[in-house]
Amino acid sequence: MSNRVLFIAGNWKMNKTATEAVEILSELKKKVAEFEGKLNIAICPTFTALDRAVKATEGSNVAIGSQDISDKASGAYTGEISAEMLLDLGVKYAIIGHSERRQYHNESSEYVSKKAKFALDAGILPIVCIGETLEEREEGKMSNVITTQLKGSLAGLSADEVVKTTIAYEPIWAIGTGKTASPAQAQEVHALIRSLLTEAYGSVTAEKVIVQYGGSVKPGNSAELMGQKDIDGALVGGASLDPAVFAELIKNAL
Repeated sequence: MSNRVLFIAGNWKMNKTATEAVEILSELKKKVAEFEGKLNIAICPTFTALDRAVKATEGSNVAIGSQDISDKASGAYTGEISAEMLLDLGVKYAIIGHSERRQYHNESSEYVSKKAKFALDAGILPIVCIGETLEEREEGKMSNVITTQLKGSLAGLSADEVVKTTIAYEPIWAIGTGKTASPAQAQEVHALIRSLLTEAYGSVTAEKVIVQYGGSVKPGNSAELMGQKDIDGALVGGASLDPAVFAELIKNAL
């Protein structure tokens, strides 16, 4: 890997109450304290747990992120969460454009880019997700899908803003299925992403961007996946819900 700092984040999705989150994070921060300075770690719990999660991890090497963010500052947008609200809690990151948001809430790449821009303007660091379905991969459309999603999701962002943005490649066919892209398959797409970033922003910028892999990452495969040239971390689902498993995953990845 280059001099990019490894970044491993956990996405809890719609799991764990605020009370459960405090219990898990209290245990997790102890287990990962030894890795301070070696990588960046974040956990993205549900909105209802964010306040207590930030307090539970205060002074530790675990940052807290949200699972979404609005592209509006405030107003009549029922159910939305603004950047100001997240910042007020001490939230550092926001996942944007996860495949489940794209699938179940019809979020387009254009909408994702608006959210990313808004987050950056406010001082929140976006984790922008892209990825193809099994059908798209089998039909040979992976490259086109990734290219279209990446360009659309980063549209309007400057080189400086892109450097602050983490890209998470999550093949939809590997999320929660137990299937994982082989290290070679994952590296192929990460290399494509890096080349698209080089084309759009130049090699200096492209070499600084963190590109995570997500899709059934676990302790048994984290070392091989993170060992690939262009894979700079992971966006972890199920394995991040267990402090011992997540800590082992991180240890193996280093």
